Amino acid sequence: MTTRPHSAGRYAPSPSGRLHIGNLRTALIAYGLAVRSGRRFVIRVEDIDRVKEGAAADQLADLAALGITWQHPELYQSTRAEAHEQALAELTQRSLTYECYCSRKDILAAPTAPHTPPGSYPGTCRDLSETERERARERLAAAGRSPSIRLRADTRSFTVTEQIVGVSPTAPEDATTSYTGVVDDFVMRRGDGVLAYNLVAVLDDAYQGVDQVCRGDDLLASSPRQAYLAAILGVTEPVYAHVPLVVNEEGARLAKRDGAVTLPELTAAGWEVADVIEWCATSLSLPPVRTAEDFVAECSLTALRAAGGPHVFIAPAP
Repeated sequence: MTTRPHSAGRYAPSPSGRLHIGNLRTALIAYGLAVRSGRRFVIRVEDIDRVKEGAAADQLADLAALGITWQHPELYQSTRAEAHEQALAELTQRSLTYECYCSRKDILAAPTAPHTPPGSYPGTCRDLSETERERARERLAAAGRSPSIRLRADTRSFTVTEQIVGVSPTAPEDATTSYTGVVDDFVMRRGDGVLAYNLVAVLDDAYQGVDQVCRGDDLLASSPRQAYLAAILGVTEPVYAHVPLVVNEEGARLAKRDGAVTLPELTAAGWEVADVIEWCATSLSLPPVRTAEDFVAECSLTALRAAGGPHVFIAPAP
C-alpha cells in the first residue's frame, strides 16, 4: 500500500443533529478509502452554521463506536474564522468578489443561459455601476437586509477528477474520470453574514491536507465550483469520490419520521453496532463484514463502483 503522509481523506459533519445510518455509511466509506490509499483520516466539525448543542460530541461518539479512528484533534471549523475572513479579503483585493442584492426569489425568476441548472446565478449584480449599487444597498437596508458577496468567476464550467461516478466497475482500482459542471458567480458570504460553505470547506480541506473528498453523490454538481475556487486560491484541487445515498421507501432522504435511523435508536431497537456495519457493507454489495477494520479491507473503489444507485433503508420495527 502506498503511504501518503501529507495527504488526507476526511469526514466533515455539521453538528445539527444525530448522524443517521446514511451518514454513518458515508463516514465508513470515507474512512475506508483514506486508509486503503495510505492517507491520514481527519474529522472536521463544520460548526459555523446550524449548530445544535451537544450534537458534535454525539456525532464523534457514534463514529468512535463504529471503530472509526482519526488524527486528533478533530478540527472545529469555527476556530478558523480569522483565516476564512483573510482569504475572502484577499479575493476582494484581487477584484474577484462583488456585492449581490438579489433574493432567492429574484434569482429563480431571472432568465438564465441555456443548459444551466435551476438556481444558477445569472450575474444580475456583476456589472452594476456604483450608483446602481448604492441604490440597491439603500433598498436592502430599508428592508433590514444586507448584500451577499459573490465570487467573480472567469469561467462558466470547470472539470474535476472523479473516482466513482462514471467509472466502469471493470476499470483498474486507480482509474478516474472527468466530470465537468457549471460554475457561476457563487456566494462567498451570505446576506446574514455567515461565510458560505463553498469557501470555508475549500480553505479547511487545504489546511488539513485533504486531497480526497468522499461524500454523497447529491453533491457532485457542486464539486466544480469548489475545485475552481481551490485553483483560484492556489491550493490543492482534491480528487472526488461520490457515493450513492441511503434513502427511505419513497426515495427521499432519511429523516426522523422514518423511524429508527440513528445509532442510539437502532441499538434501542435491538441492533448491535456490528449489525449497523454489516448493513452498511451489504447495502454496497460488499461481504457481510461486522467490524470497521474488515469494512476497510473490503471497501475498494472497484467494489464501490459496482454498488449501484441509492439504497433503501427500512427501519426496524420498534
